[in-house]
Amino acid sequence: MSEAVDGPVWSPGQEDIETANLTAYEGWLRDRRGLEFDDYRDLWSWSTLNPDDFWSSLKEYFEVMADGDFTSVTDGAPMPSTRWFEGMSLNYAEHVFRGRDPEAVAIVAASEDGSPREITWAELEASVAAAASGLRTLGVTAGDRVAAYLPNVPEAVISFLACAAIGAVWSSCSPDFGAGAVRDRFAQIEPRILIAVDGYRYGGKSFDRTGVVADLAASMPSVEHTVLVRGAIDSTGEVPGALDWESTLGARAEGPLEFTRVPFSHPLWILYSSGTTGLPKAIVQGQGGILFEHLKVMHLHLDARPGDRIFWFTTTGWMMWNFLVSCLLTGASIVLYDGNPGHPDLDALWDLAEEVGFTCFGTSASYLSACMKEGVEPARNRDLSRLRSIGSTGSPLPPEGFDWVYREVGSDVWLFSTSGGTDLCTAFVGGVPTLPVYRGELQARALGAPVESWDEDGNPLVGEVGELVLTGPMPSMPLFLWGDEDGARYRDSYFDVYPGIWRHGDWIELTDRGTAIIYGRSDSTINRGGIRMGTSEIYRAVLGVEGLRDALVVDIPKEGTEGWMPLFVVLDDGVELDDALISKVATEIRGRCSPRHVPDVLVEIDEVPRTLSGKILEVPVKRILTGTAPERAASRDSLANPGSLDFFVEYAAELGDPA
Repeated sequence: MSEAVDGPVWSPGQEDIETANLTAYEGWLRDRRGLEFDDYRDLWSWSTLNPDDFWSSLKEYFEVMADGDFTSVTDGAPMPSTRWFEGMSLNYAEHVFRGRDPEAVAIVAASEDGSPREITWAELEASVAAAASGLRTLGVTAGDRVAAYLPNVPEAVISFLACAAIGAVWSSCSPDFGAGAVRDRFAQIEPRILIAVDGYRYGGKSFDRTGVVADLAASMPSVEHTVLVRGAIDSTGEVPGALDWESTLGARAEGPLEFTRVPFSHPLWILYSSGTTGLPKAIVQGQGGILFEHLKVMHLHLDARPGDRIFWFTTTGWMMWNFLVSCLLTGASIVLYDGNPGHPDLDALWDLAEEVGFTCFGTSASYLSACMKEGVEPARNRDLSRLRSIGSTGSPLPPEGFDWVYREVGSDVWLFSTSGGTDLCTAFVGGVPTLPVYRGELQARALGAPVESWDEDGNPLVGEVGELVLTGPMPSMPLFLWGDEDGARYRDSYFDVYPGIWRHGDWIELTDRGTAIIYGRSDSTINRGGIRMGTSEIYRAVLGVEGLRDALVVDIPKEGTEGWMPLFVVLDDGVELDDALISKVATEIRGRCSPRHVPDVLVEIDEVPRTLSGKILEVPVKRILTGTAPERAASRDSLANPGSLDFFVEYAAELGDPA
């Protein structure tokens, strides 16, 4: 930790810099391309100002295997019509398995129950070959969709890699999604095959899903076969006509794993927006675009390599699952966890980190904040000596979260906070292993990611909060949104504010030193008297008040005023929302945010509504309070706690018109 208040809280050592994958790439650019860079910012500028040179260098540097010649890296068309490496065919899965030590560990699979088990590269390749053979026997060919309703278990990774090898299109949802939320996603893409689990365990409880699976299969006419994976529970339920995983996709294949090389823009997988405001967007990303982006980010930004054990807490319904699986492109081992990260308590994952030997502990900002709030001491009586880095994503990690990590985990850990999204399945602001870490800040913009902060008129900002935009294309941008034949929904989603420029929907500040600060979603930012404040800033102030456990704030339009701003709070047990507590909250917000952002009213609630990935439902709550019917404001099946919306529906009815 630096003695200077505004100095770095961590800096890489000389050995860290010399051995980093990023340093090796810079050396290659110097030796092979004659390019010299003063520092990382200089390298980033070259990568974004010369995108064709940058992305073509990655093809050569990572020795991408492909058929055919490409005439140019991009076709020159503006976003969102840009096409990449046309004329070239490749296969994502082929790059996962090339050059691997068959005896090395590829996957470590852990759960709430039982000891972690290891799967070698040889075992993984044999399993993927078997699954690919089974899918082909079921008639699956390139372009067919395969939908998976699976927890974070090896069968999910195996099935995905089998689909990628064939050229089939993968899509997955976690079994903690309700039937309606799953149907909203899968029915759009008309899958031929449904791979599902009969049940799962979470928080020490068993959940049978056979009824949901049967309903899904029956309600999607496109599904020709349902393959059932027997989970961690003793399910007695049946799915009519379902095939058994072990005999259908788990039987040993007669031949080796074969790869079908497909065009660069051939779909690899379909991800979904959170689905909190209607039918989720089905985001289609390509084999080539994801391969290039993930080769870049896993090697150069995560600094992953063979021998590493990379963990990220995620479910199959979040893009971070896809992101984690892509760490296999580096030869590193990935660690899967199926279960509740807080069961039996928040020490569970730190115990796993010691047992398995995480080198990278990836998680969410909300998990780190929960550990901080509960007084967890990860380094106490644990050997975390293998832990080299901690990654945080999902929401902004507050400065206090940085303090906690360096106090309770260790001063030698590289903490990288990241920001990106499902839309590109990557982090375009985040970790750089050769740069220092500053409290509350993301280290830098990612290579090849032309990120800027813009004001309302499209002027770039430095040292001020603005809209996060991408001024140029990236290869992992969606090929299209499924069912969006004329591209209207795609353009409306990302290009409706600045024509020809990707507007991501986050507030960002770029600092003079090249770091970044994320302030949350721009569509939930509260503007009072010309002062814009990200809701994350308000939460930081509020949750610093003793006795408050959680909070949600919205700004309701009110004609002739700056709006009506209620703050909903969850209190610790035994705490009352009295005048003294209300005064403390107002004082904290006034001092840390602005006097204009002191709420008009504080309202006690039992719990804050969140998505399954932990995001607060500010916009849907705002819509409910402004008269939108609940079923149109939010998809309850996509929520971690659907019952939490009932309060807001009743409150809206009592409130009437807040004006």
